[in-house]
Amino acid sequence: MAPKNEKVVFLKLEKLRETIEQYNFAYYVLDDPVASDSEYDRLMRQLEALEEKYPNFSVLNSPSQRVGVRPIREFKEVRHGLPMLSLENALSKTELANWLDRRVKRPLKAVEVAGTDIDFAAEPKLDGAAVSVRYEKGLLVLGCTRGDGNIGEDITHNIRTIRAVPLRLKGRHPPSVLEVRGEVFMPKANFMEYNAQALEKDEKLFVNPRNAAAGSLRQLDPRLTAQRPLDIFFYGIGDVSGWNTPDSHSELLKKLRDFGLKTCHDSKIVKGLQGCLDYYSSISKKRDDLPYEIDGVVYKVDSLRIQSELGLSRRHPNWAVAHKFPPQEEITIVKSIEFQVGRTGALTPVARLHPVFVGGVTVSNATLHNVDELKRIDIRVGDSVIISRAGDVIPKIVKVLRERRPKNASIVDAPRSCPICSSDTIRAEGETVVRCGGGLICLAQLKER
Repeated sequence: MAPKNEKVVFLKLEKLRETIEQYNFAYYVLDDPVASDSEYDRLMRQLEALEEKYPNFSVLNSPSQRVGVRPIREFKEVRHGLPMLSLENALSKTELANWLDRRVKRPLKAVEVAGTDIDFAAEPKLDGAAVSVRYEKGLLVLGCTRGDGNIGEDITHNIRTIRAVPLRLKGRHPPSVLEVRGEVFMPKANFMEYNAQALEKDEKLFVNPRNAAAGSLRQLDPRLTAQRPLDIFFYGIGDVSGWNTPDSHSELLKKLRDFGLKTCHDSKIVKGLQGCLDYYSSISKKRDDLPYEIDGVVYKVDSLRIQSELGLSRRHPNWAVAHKFPPQEEITIVKSIEFQVGRTGALTPVARLHPVFVGGVTVSNATLHNVDELKRIDIRVGDSVIISRAGDVIPKIVKVLRERRPKNASIVDAPRSCPICSSDTIRAEGETVVRCGGGLICLAQLKER
């Protein structure tokens, strides 16, 4: 590879890492996502592909080498006995089939299950906050967040306020140590009710149930968390001693229920690829009627013996995969198009929309990226547009319905002066970005920097 091309690849890798780290920080540390799941997944895939193609540019501190980011120092750090790994994503039937072949069937060729349809434990992928809860001799002694997968934050004081979490396990002979993993979430109805009450009190509203759960768990005062209508489903185990582990994941869930630990009642055992796809279709159809938010389905090899044989990669278990849902869409109307000024002076057009409920979130804004995008899709004030939730957070305009365009729909051009400081705007030759020329006299740029 020529030196010039090496520099291009290096700069692209550095930019990808920087962007993903910013997304990680906003999502995992600040509980304030700035990118959709689909955008994050796309960038991570680009990074992983480039690092695989150019291994000489791989670095240990790349976001591809870890699950998330280290927690901030407001809570005591806790090291997990067993890592809380993320799951590989499959975004289509083809990707799911490829995962099954690559991660499960090929490695198992040497054992007796090769060539047969393997049983999978299928369950909804909850859109909440992952936690680990530790019991010693049946008593709850620790609750912590996932954090970066190896180190989380001690949130025992908040976990104890969730009524679905037993303070003492049921049964006369609990394990000497049982670490269970689960997902804390705020049910849809409770989320809507909580936001309605917050609106009446002129308090901050939660963007979606996932933010509600994550933000509630990171309160220093447990009395505040106790006021939040949180729930939990347990879905697996971590560190265990003094207990004979069941032979399958489905039996494990039954044992957890026997201990008084709540599990998802929509989980099911399915057989092979077709069984997984049938379950995915079934859950997709009733997604809107479920009392909790989900963003896909999780499949796990049911046999714990086979799970052990398949093992773990650096970032994922080889025996489980998340089959993500495609973005959800709705139609709304563009009320206005405004321009926001960023750190470098870049002017980003933003469509202000008539609020519309898309996949569990009320959407009222959508970014248009740059002026060229504004012209490319030919969007005007008054247009009806299709909004995609695009991975649960950042909405996107995917289509302008020109057949519905009113006669008075108005075209919006890039401003000749900055909407904040009134400085002249500039557009360098060959660039798609229009910028404010005011520099640090522009309060918007100064604030962002």
